[in-house]
Amino acid sequence: MTTAIELRDVAPRLATGAFLLNSGLGKLKADEETARTVHDMACAAYPFLRRIEPGRFTRMLAWSEVAIGGALVSPVVPTRLAGLALTGFSGGLLGLYLRLPGMREPGSLRPTQNGIPLAKDTWMLGIGLGFLGAGARRTAPRRSRCHRRRRRCRG
Repeated sequence: MTTAIELRDVAPRLATGAFLLNSGLGKLKADEETARTVHDMACAAYPFLRRIEPGRFTRMLAWSEVAIGGALVSPVVPTRLAGLALTGFSGGLLGLYLRLPGMREPGSLRPTQNGIPLAKDTWMLGIGLGFLGAGARRTAPRRSRCHRRRRRCRG
């Protein structure tokens, strides 16, 4: 079952999708030093990533961004599915912000100057969570015609 994209979802899908596509395409061109820097930062927050070679990790990250960005800008991908991918991806990025030293002011969630580039991923998480609720209708159950007229139907 396919669902048309609602007008209210177009702007955040396009903006977030374009942002991720640009970021991913830029990382596909990353040199060794950039790949090592990206990998080191990710490993500081998620030590299990040390098993992956820096260049390979950066390419995987780049293709993930391209895939999610492409899903967001593509009208054939349902908003809820794109939102699920965006929520998972941005949740991982927020983990970097929360785990890396020097990204937040002491005892606070407020970002330092160094943390601002990672703190911006909160808006992607918010958009992703909003997309997960797309299509969910919160209407009251439909009542019978007799009940709406506030009288009893006989028979």
